[in-house]
Parts: sequence; C-alpha cells; structure tokens
Amino acid sequence: MEGIEHKTISVNGINMHIAEKGKGPVVLFLHGFPELWYSWRHQILYTAAHGYRAVAPDLRGYGDTTGAPLNDSTKFTALHLIGDIVALLDKIAPDEDKVFVVGHDWGALLAWYMCLFRSDRVKALVNLSVHYLPRNPTMSTVDVFRGFYGDDHYICRFQVLVFTLFGF
Repeated sequence: MEGIEHKTISVNGINMHIAEKGKGPVVLFLHGFPELWYSWRHQILYTAAHGYRAVAPDLRGYGDTTGAPLNDSTKFTALHLIGDIVALLDKIAPDEDKVFVVGHDWGALLAWYMCLFRSDRVKALVNLSVHYLPRNPTMSTVDVFRGFYGDDHYICRFQVLVFTLFGF
C-alpha cells in the first residue's frame, strides 16, 4: 500500500509486526480494539509525507504479532504491553530518546499508561476517543464501564465472550 513497509521485530519475548513509512522523528500509532496497524494506513501516509517516520505496530496478540494470552491473562497486562512498546522503540529508534505517540481506543489507554510509566520516552501525546481515566482502586475497570454504560457496553459484553471462550 503506497510504500508502507512491513517488518517483524523480536521484542520482549514476542515477534511484533510493524507497518512503517518515512524518515524523520518517529510517530508511533497505537491501534484500538479489535483493530490492527491497518486502522492507521491513511495517517501513516500523511505523516510520512510531512517529514516523519510513521510506525504502527500490531499490539501483543493482534494481527501478525505473537503473544496472545492463550488461557494466561497474566501475560497481557499493561506492563507487558508498555514493555513491548519500549522494547520496540529501543530496536527501531535507538537514537531517539522521545517519540510522538498517537492512540485510539485501547491504544489510547496504552498511550496514557506510556505517559505515566515511561514519560521519559514520550515527546507528545495525541489520543482519540478515550480521555484519561485514573484507576479506581476500589472498583474494577469493567465495573466502572458497567456503571456508566450498562451491561450492553462492548467492554462488558466482551468479558462474557472471553470467559466463555478462554475460561479467564
């Protein structure tokens, strides 16, 4: 697709697929659920045409990236995912201390965590569709969404599917 290159990079114990294009400072695009790098195809082209290196990985367990937590959700924490992203940056941009991060949906949540846990690696953040929601230690994230939106919210419905298919 118009010069977008695909690579598989070994990071943090998984093989991560990335789509990238351009030269210059890195703009890292983090996709939502249940999306892939492909969600960013138009932004990759635009960003690369304006002097940046656009990089969009398939996150852990998505698309062509390994690491799906088959019956082991302990390998799918925010810390694992941020570790994947930092290891990816270490490999693809070892000379760049900080990068631009753009997130959408699930990727926006990870982008917020990236800013919280590894602010030393983030130059700027743009998030789409998800505002910052601080963790509530007295309530699970799913219960928060259920309280705001009811049992039919997609995150609540997805929990039923996960429990049914994988027994988590």
